[in-house]
Amino acid sequence: MSPPDQGSAYLPSEADSPFMRLGGEAPIRAIVERFYDAMTELEPDLARLHPCDANGRVEREARDRFALFFIGWLGGPQDYVARYGHPRLRMRHGRVPVDDRMAAAWMRCMRVALEGAGVEERVRAYLDAQLDALALFLRSQR
Repeated sequence: MSPPDQGSAYLPSEADSPFMRLGGEAPIRAIVERFYDAMTELEPDLARLHPCDANGRVEREARDRFALFFIGWLGGPQDYVARYGHPRLRMRHGRVPVDDRMAAAWMRCMRVALEGAGVEERVRAYLDAQLDALALFLRSQR
């Protein structure tokens, strides 16, 4: 089978998911670690919305929970759903007033995390668009 046309947009499928393109669980967990480290360094106000340790770093439980969600969201095993149920993202984020500024801060951290992952350009463009839409979906204030 020939590889997909390198000029076309990446369209994930069950056989070619972002989870697989990123290399599976371990590389995705590394992205999550970089994401929360970037949050601590670049967006401390955003980090403080999560349980943090004495140094302002988002705690392990929150990191692990997001990693499970992210793995499933990317097309990997649905361990988050098995453990916590449907993500119901708006409900779970309902206590947090999410505005454009906060959505942009979240995306800055995610972009930093993905930059260190060596993601192929077409997959990266797809992820940037999908993650940006997700961040904007969670806005509760304009």
